[in-house]
Amino acid sequence: MTDLEREIASRRTFAIIAHPDAGKTTLTEKLLLFGGAIQLAGAVKARGEQRRAHSDWMKVERERGISVASSVMTFDYADCTFNLLDTPGHEDFSEDTYRTLTAVDSAVMVIDAARGIEAQTLKLFEVCRMRNVPITTFVNKMDREAQDPFDLLDEIEQTLQLQVTPASWPIGMGRDFLGCYDLIKDELVMVSKTKGKMPDVGEPCNGLDDPKLDKLLPDYAVAKLREDVEMARGLCPELDEAEYVGGHMTPVYFGSAVNTFGVRELLDGLVKRAPTPRPQKAKERMVLPTEPKFTGVVFKIQANMDPKHRDRIAFVRVCSGKFKRGMKLKQIRTGKTLNVHNAVLFLAQDRELAEEAFAGDIIGIPNHGNLRIGDVLTEGEILHFTGIPSFAPEMLQKVRPDDPLKAKHLGRALQQLAEEGAARVIKPLIGADWIVGAVGMLQFEVMADRIRTEYDVPVRFEATELITARWIGGEAAMLKKFQDNNQTAIGTDHDGEPVFLARNAWHLNKAQEDWPDLQFMKTREQII
Repeated sequence: MTDLEREIASRRTFAIIAHPDAGKTTLTEKLLLFGGAIQLAGAVKARGEQRRAHSDWMKVERERGISVASSVMTFDYADCTFNLLDTPGHEDFSEDTYRTLTAVDSAVMVIDAARGIEAQTLKLFEVCRMRNVPITTFVNKMDREAQDPFDLLDEIEQTLQLQVTPASWPIGMGRDFLGCYDLIKDELVMVSKTKGKMPDVGEPCNGLDDPKLDKLLPDYAVAKLREDVEMARGLCPELDEAEYVGGHMTPVYFGSAVNTFGVRELLDGLVKRAPTPRPQKAKERMVLPTEPKFTGVVFKIQANMDPKHRDRIAFVRVCSGKFKRGMKLKQIRTGKTLNVHNAVLFLAQDRELAEEAFAGDIIGIPNHGNLRIGDVLTEGEILHFTGIPSFAPEMLQKVRPDDPLKAKHLGRALQQLAEEGAARVIKPLIGADWIVGAVGMLQFEVMADRIRTEYDVPVRFEATELITARWIGGEAAMLKKFQDNNQTAIGTDHDGEPVFLARNAWHLNKAQEDWPDLQFMKTREQII
């Protein structure tokens, strides 16, 4: 194995997906703790000495206690380099999550033990299924009252049409939660009674009949554990690694992220089974991670990670080869050459200069407006990676600055936030107003907050008579004729693409009937 192959084989790039409040951000913190990346784990709602969660670094996230942007954290554990992408759980920010899932090789699905599979978990799972992303399940909050483990396994199997196999088995729940039995290593792992203490390494057992169990656990717990595990092994198939990597089977771990319990076992499972960087599909060919030449794709733009410097960072997934500081890379969309001297690696908003990076890694390239979501960077080869669609906005509002003299500043802020993918920004051909399109109402609130705090432009959002927007495609002469005939209903998005702004369903249907040779697109494939 070459040095390049060895480095790539040690990479694990994964996302954490969950419904809001399932404990995703807490789990992220505890994973970083095990990786030695932080000394004291944060909390989403910090009290006393508890620190703020590292992944929730935006001011708006700290105030609201929710994640609204994906963040990237790199850490080392057990001779592996992990690239962890924490995604927003709230459905109003799902598009950021969809894009992030194009940059990972596997996912950890966090489920609240009391609530089971929830709506947003299901949505995110479907995106993973589209790309056959392998899923590891972490059933969280076993230290509270929870559903029966068998019911949870059945729900995962039935709802997601996914084979399940328990990797650990819980002993009790709520106040009676004593720990888990590791079914893969045959180890008993007990819950630490000291809050915040790292849990002990598991106690090796010689199967469930080991007399050690009788000494360490109360009689009732041992009897139930033996009975449950026997039944679980009878009902569930053994872990088949090929089925897992193909996205057809999920190993299930039980634990409590807030008590740092079950996290080590989850990480060990990812080291052992999570796939190494996968080949990436381009229009031209399949790109293998171990190819010597560098290729990378921009899957996210984040503005103002450092509010003092008004910066913008392009997040790049390294698809193949090795990145070296000072490399000259070709930007395929423009044909320009970029000299990349100051790429960074991430720990949420903290960064360090990237001297090198390998396939699977996520690097940040400072971006002065020249890089966009979907851009491909190579050492010269023309490649176009295929990506996930962009979605037309479901809600449209006008945005105006409180101070009319700041209209220009508002335009700049909207352009940057649109490039980030935070929302769709449309400039109508007629009129001075900007139109902002979003998936949910919360996006408008967060956007107003960010424009005010990051750009110093207080704004107000106002209702419009518009119900939807559609990208328009077709032959150039026909497109121009349509635009000339419908100037009051035409705008351009931040990429300069024409958009039809419909006042109601009849308005949209009429345009489609009258112009059958044009496409009115709800989604647009982002070729990357």
